[in-house]
Amino acid sequence: MIEIDREHPEYRRRHHMLRMYRDLYAGGQEFRNRAADYLLRRQKEPLDVYAERLHRVFYENYIGSIIDWYTSTLFRREPSLDLAGGLASGREFLTAFADDCDCNGTKLSQFFRACFTDALITGQSHILLDFPRAADAPQNRAEEDLAGLSRAFLVRYEAEELINWSGNERGDYDWIVLRRRTERQPNASSSTIVRETHWYYYDRANYSIYRRAESPEAQAPVELVAQGAHGLARQRRVPLFDLRVNGGLWLMNKAAHLQLEHFNKSNALGWAITMGLFAMPVIYTDREWNQIVGESYFLQLGPSDKFGWTEPDGKVYQIAAANLETLKEEIYRVCYLSQASGEMNSGHAVSAVSKQLDFTITEEILRAYGAIVKDCLRRITGAISEAREDGVSVSVMGLDELDISDFGTELQQATSLLSLGIESPTLKRQIFQRLAFKYLDDARQEVKDQIAREIQAQLLR
Repeated sequence: MIEIDREHPEYRRRHHMLRMYRDLYAGGQEFRNRAADYLLRRQKEPLDVYAERLHRVFYENYIGSIIDWYTSTLFRREPSLDLAGGLASGREFLTAFADDCDCNGTKLSQFFRACFTDALITGQSHILLDFPRAADAPQNRAEEDLAGLSRAFLVRYEAEELINWSGNERGDYDWIVLRRRTERQPNASSSTIVRETHWYYYDRANYSIYRRAESPEAQAPVELVAQGAHGLARQRRVPLFDLRVNGGLWLMNKAAHLQLEHFNKSNALGWAITMGLFAMPVIYTDREWNQIVGESYFLQLGPSDKFGWTEPDGKVYQIAAANLETLKEEIYRVCYLSQASGEMNSGHAVSAVSKQLDFTITEEILRAYGAIVKDCLRRITGAISEAREDGVSVSVMGLDELDISDFGTELQQATSLLSLGIESPTLKRQIFQRLAFKYLDDARQEVKDQIAREIQAQLLR
């Protein structure tokens, strides 16, 4: 048996980093539970003081809001599939697939929304294309469809669940190992929690599934529970697709350490302000001081004695507050959202041209994200059509409408283009479909397909 639990060296190098990125995105109590990993202890700081600082810890989560903003803005108008040619049954299946891509009622746009969020956090998200398995192989296509064996579905895996892999020089996988851990209670009357680990091995033709159950009493050995040929065996490819963002598009990687620096300095400032509230009394006198100071005591001062409090003059607090604002602006800047960082409220004068340029940069980044998601969608739907032998040509539309005002602008541009009198039915069909799909972005895929057929029929008259 292969050593199924072996981890790739790159996986081991990135594991701690990815956990930190997850915590920075999640925030809240999940972040506080591991705050000791991120809150720096001062040199020679007493443990009881550090423990109290941990108890009071707070986290201003800018990067989480930024990632959610990009996801919601990109998927504000969901992608749609433009299906052409091939078998009618294939087009019908892909239409139904867009409304339920994982056999759990999840729409394709919702599924990719979660994948895209994962990619912005960890740099990549993994999508497994799978088909139902049967004990007996069907004799023909009709039996296959009747048994539901041609019903492709998607499974989302996080970056941390791909533990081992090998690829070729083109970047394609030769084989992969996915690991998923779960906890379950065998029955309602049982007090035992069983921890199960499943490993999923895929190469270019076959799959194998391994399982190990662990309980407080015993740990079972790893066992092989299933194996056989997977759905893309005839294509000689591993059925795992990556939604990957690299370089400057990996937002968490760009902003994580800025967010950590902001976290430590904001907590240090908060602690200093809190401690400043408990000022120490100061008695200015030439006499020997032996009076007891407390809430239920009084002080007797001489004619030349003075009373005061030790408290900071605030200069270092102003410097710290200004530095925190700078860090916040830098977090937004490296994420291409300078116009959203609150710079106008901090006294910075920004020209209209500069603001428009900032918005233009943000829109270009969103279009780059849209191209990445659409490319992944095309690869997956193309692989499904090829595996089912439907011969359907799939193109992906959407994910490039970034503002509600864009529809009016695009409608005006389309009218100007059509007024040129270009005699091209293909051009007209593309323009009409683009406008219709954009206006009816929340319609079901079945309705969009019907609209596309009616537009095609109208232009053929």
